[in-house]
Amino acid sequence: MLPYKELARLDKLVHEPARLAILTALSACTLAEFLFLQELTGLTKGNLSSHLAKLEKAELIVIDKHFIRKKIPQTTVRITDEGRAAVDRHWKQLASIHRAIQRQGAHNENHIVSRTTLT
Repeated sequence: MLPYKELARLDKLVHEPARLAILTALSACTLAEFLFLQELTGLTKGNLSSHLAKLEKAELIVIDKHFIRKKIPQTTVRITDEGRAAVDRHWKQLASIHRAIQRQGAHNENHIVSRTTLT
């Protein structure tokens, strides 16, 4: 199969840029506070909440909402084992596709690329 067609087979839940940023950040730590993720990703509160809800529904993350000293709300987010596996698999797929495209490009370096060359 052509490497370009493999791009269409990527997990769209994980591949969406904001969710990929969230999952990648969470894969590097034990847990993160909502406000930290918001600052890190540059997303608005509503947008971040929406993406987190999708990831939680897919069981890729766990969200914990609680109060500090009974007054200060705090939301923390943790990646699940399934989420960690999904983001690792995604980055490996992208790297594999990228290598295949580079190899194909090197193979066709001094040629005019046409439809027949790619099939």
